[in-house]
This record gives sequence, C-alpha cells and structure tokens, in this order.
Amino acid sequence: MSESLVVGVLGLQGDVEEHIKAVESVRTNQAEVSVVKDVDGVRSLDALIIPGGESTVMGSLSSVKGLIPALRDRINSGLPVMGTCAGMILLARRTYDRVVGETNQSLIGALDVTVERNAFGRQRDSFESRVDLAIPGGEGFRAVFIRAPLIRSVGGGVSELGRFEGNVVAVRQGNVIAFSFHPELSGSAIVHEYLLGLAASHRRTARPIGDR
Repeated sequence: MSESLVVGVLGLQGDVEEHIKAVESVRTNQAEVSVVKDVDGVRSLDALIIPGGESTVMGSLSSVKGLIPALRDRINSGLPVMGTCAGMILLARRTYDRVVGETNQSLIGALDVTVERNAFGRQRDSFESRVDLAIPGGEGFRAVFIRAPLIRSVGGGVSELGRFEGNVVAVRQGNVIAFSFHPELSGSAIVHEYLLGLAASHRRTARPIGDR
C-alpha cells in the first residue's frame, strides 16, 4: 500500500472544514488532511489548499505568522497548491478591488495573474452556475460564486481551465491551480481529486531514484 499523501488546508480563516471533507471524499487517492496554521505545518506537505474567506484577514495573519515567504518558497519549489476565491487572491501577483482600487494587501504572488476582488458584487449577489472545466470530469461543474473575484489578466505560463460568461474563473500555472468559485461547496470532489493527482505526480518526480 502506498504512503498517504499529506494535504494541508490553510486554517487561518475561511472554508476549512468543507475542504477537509472534500479531500476525504476522494476515493482514488489516499490522503491525510491536516490544518496548517504555522511555518512548521507547511514543511511536510504534498499539497496545500488555500480556502475562501476574507483575503485581507488571511493575508494579514499569514504575514504576522511569517507564512507568506514560507508558502512562496514551497510553492516555487513545486508544491501543488489550490486557491479558491480568497485563496486565489492570495496566490495572485496583483489584485485590486472594483470599488476602492489597489488593495496593497499581502500576497504570495506565485500565480501570474491580476485579480479583481468582489467582481460580481457582495454577499447578497452570490449565485450558482454550471461551468465547463478543463479537468477530467469537469464538464458542467456546479460552481458556487460567493463574493467572487475574477481573473482580469494572465501571464505567459498560465492556462485557462474555465470561463463564465466570457470571464476567466479557473486557471493553472504549473503546480498552482486557482478558482474564483468554491468547489468545496459543489457536492463534487473532482477538483480536489485533480489536486491530489498533481500531488501524487509531484511526489513521484521529486523522490530520489533510489527511493522509488
């Protein structure tokens, strides 16, 4: 039996439990899920999920705890990571708010995109829609948009994974995947299964030849 993948969910604020349940519901990959709140918790992961929530609060807490550089280093070294809603904002190189403009908030900056916060409006403007995702089983995915951001521009290494009404709402850049919506609320675990597939592949390629 192969060793379980270790998946961390950044547990500073947001939809932590929902992501844990989604990972645990994936049957094709064994995985142990832990809540990550400090630098030590980042070091032994095979994959990381940065959940939705309040990106400004999450970024500030991450800065106080010294997590931003630790996360950036691990992601840049190949750690598979998924950011959803606020998590996508934290991963971005640049972000702004449709009302107040530049936010100057703390960002990891590992994903070469510009993100507009609250692009669909506030909490009362939340909605669901079907989105076709360019991942296995991703056709007609039930996407839940809650105070959702949009990706307004992408850099050279970024691939689109999905659009809604012509707007980019899902992307991949190497080991980083990000979504404007909340896949953990969809009732489907295919996005989390996709992340675990990236983690399993990364573990195989990162392991020394003598250890395979």
